[in-house]
Amino acid sequence: MLEKMNRKAAAQGPYNRSKAMFFLTGAVIGVSGVILSLLGNPANTGFCVSCFMENIAGSIGLHGNIRMQYLRPEISGFVIGSFLMALHRGKFSASGGSSPLLRYFVGILMIVGCAVFLGCPIKMVFRTAAGDLTALVGIAGLAVGVYIGLKFLVSGFTLGKSSSLPAANALLMPGLMVLLLVFLLWKPVFISLSSKGSGAQYAPVYLSLLAGLGVGALSQRTGFCITGGFARLFMSGPREKAFFPRSTGHAIGIGSFFLFAVIVSLLTGTFSLGWHGQPSSNESYVWNFLGMVMVGFGSALIKGCPFRQLILAGQGDTDAGAVALGMLTGAALVQNWGLGGTAEGTPYEGKVAVLIGLCALFVIGLLYRRRGETFAHGFQAGVD
Repeated sequence: MLEKMNRKAAAQGPYNRSKAMFFLTGAVIGVSGVILSLLGNPANTGFCVSCFMENIAGSIGLHGNIRMQYLRPEISGFVIGSFLMALHRGKFSASGGSSPLLRYFVGILMIVGCAVFLGCPIKMVFRTAAGDLTALVGIAGLAVGVYIGLKFLVSGFTLGKSSSLPAANALLMPGLMVLLLVFLLWKPVFISLSSKGSGAQYAPVYLSLLAGLGVGALSQRTGFCITGGFARLFMSGPREKAFFPRSTGHAIGIGSFFLFAVIVSLLTGTFSLGWHGQPSSNESYVWNFLGMVMVGFGSALIKGCPFRQLILAGQGDTDAGAVALGMLTGAALVQNWGLGGTAEGTPYEGKVAVLIGLCALFVIGLLYRRRGETFAHGFQAGVD
């Protein structure tokens, strides 16, 4: 099937070749994620930026939950894979200076929203593909959040323009991820690794790293982003079309991701359709919805979901690197302050955090909006 798509793409030009690449990217994410869960990663998780960031935060001593401590090689793989692909394509360049501290703060809020929902947008698709119907609430919330964010974007919201920086700036995030891999393999005494709980559930290191590298490289090549795909659903008005041209690539990528994840889940016997008793879920529907509204809203304002920020950081975007560090901080706060959802529901502290976070995003949206102007700060496909 992929060969047929590629032959057709070669005959019809670069745009159609990008469609085939989106299809391949989604397929690799879907297949590798389900297989990693089968080989040891937590059930219905595949890849989860927020969960894995909580594991990393615990492993380097930013929180003390002994059940959530592991240096997930998938996260390092995403960034390093993106870095290597960007180098190969001549797309690696250092840039930044577009409100990095504010982006850092939004990174914190996005992880809090993910933790309340019990997963990032990538995990949301894996949960749905495994038959977890409660994840549909998260899909609705993410769509609403992206829609709200886009309305701010087309009405003049901007965090300012980034500019070129010395190349050394762009090497910081890939270098940090290499260091985390060294720590994982070396296991120095100052690194904590869980012996029980979800932190102790992991696939073989080299397979996890290989999957992360492949997903990171393909996602850099295509610009794959879950919230980017959602954004294009709402680009119907003249302003939206002017700044965010419609593209079916993201829809193809997300559809391929979901389809292959469903197929592999069925083949491996891990598919279980239902609303109750699903792994990594609860029935706190209102707060799950609002948590993902916050994730979608924040993702729209900073041009990409948590996963996309890691890919951008790998290719030299230091503003995305600030978001990634904010996500790591948010992961530590989630554990230290008890903000994340559990099987029993959403804790009081998590509810307060979501309400405060949503209010903060609205304030940011209003303060950084230039009346009478519009800015093309949407989601870019990144395909040349």
